[in-house]
Amino acid sequence: MKITAIETFPVGAGWKNWVFVRVHTDEGISGVGEGTLNGFAQTIVTAIDELSKFAIGEDPREVTSIGRRLLDKVSNDGGHIHKTAIAAIETACWDILGKSLGVPVHALLGGKVRESVRGYANGWYRAPRAPEEFLIASEAVVATGLRALKLDPFGTAQGFIGDADLGLAMEIIRTLRDSFGPDFGILIDAHARFAETEAARVADALARYGIFWFEEPTSRELDDGAAKVAARTSVRIATGETFHNAGQFFALARAGGVSIWQPEPMSLGGIGPTLRVAALAAASGAWIAPHQSGGPIATAICLQLAASVENFLIQEHFDPFNEPWTRSLVTWHPTIDPATGHLSLPDTPGLGIDFDDNIARAHPYDPDAFLDIHQEGWEQRLGQRSNPHQPS
Repeated sequence: MKITAIETFPVGAGWKNWVFVRVHTDEGISGVGEGTLNGFAQTIVTAIDELSKFAIGEDPREVTSIGRRLLDKVSNDGGHIHKTAIAAIETACWDILGKSLGVPVHALLGGKVRESVRGYANGWYRAPRAPEEFLIASEAVVATGLRALKLDPFGTAQGFIGDADLGLAMEIIRTLRDSFGPDFGILIDAHARFAETEAARVADALARYGIFWFEEPTSRELDDGAAKVAARTSVRIATGETFHNAGQFFALARAGGVSIWQPEPMSLGGIGPTLRVAALAAASGAWIAPHQSGGPIATAICLQLAASVENFLIQEHFDPFNEPWTRSLVTWHPTIDPATGHLSLPDTPGLGIDFDDNIARAHPYDPDAFLDIHQEGWEQRLGQRSNPHQPS
């Protein structure tokens, strides 16, 4: 079997662009993958096109070899752009391998260790930054059956946050906690916005609300910043979504204190590198909770990992809160068990999902679809064109 062509599909999905690929072979089996990176859709498409020549003519079932070939052939570290482009092709090759053998990808990774996995909502708070507005928006989460949600209540604070602004953030969290009770999962994301000492101050304020974790509390300049915050608080700290090399997680292992790692399969180069992070986490006594703010194919990729990785904690889930038309874009969505808030796992050959090329083409790349957390009103996730705070 040989790869004959690689098609790219940039899809404008409201407030973000997704990038899908379809890898074709000479035996009629095709595989789908995803390589989404906020703000860089066209760049990723170009990178995929430039890397394709190293994959065409190769056997897609030799997934590890292809991933290494795509990395090494250019003799350079292209960072997130390079790894995300590799991930799009690598995940499609896993899809082909599974289909060619008639088994789900998780069967190739050692088989299932669980039948479902806990999920948490993101992308749900398309609302003004006010406690009552967030509470209304959270009703959509409860309606799906999910029993955990994540939010960034800190507005546009950067480095430090004023007492009044911090008070508003805590009031939003308190309102959700009072409404849903102590067992409902509330996860807080800081989007790497705070200085180390300020992150520790914010963690102290969060401690009283029994949050599930405090994510990306510090600058992305240092790989061990989150570990330094973890040493100063009893609040669980989660980090790692912006790492593009598996080796960066060694900083977390060495420093200790962070027991929740958030590898992003697309940023790392696909399923293979994410498995290496999971193994390192297990050896370090840590758990993984993969970052996933892309499209539904990336969801399926993460759930293949959830099925087979023992130290898998919880999965981020945007899909129910995407634009309504995206439901018909793909052939599979995980179901949500309202009794547990768990997501079902894909069980058909390959990744267990496909997309409709025509629907993808009907929603082309949108140059104004990206998330800017430094723009007032970003919480509404309206897309730049529709944001009332965007200058005309």
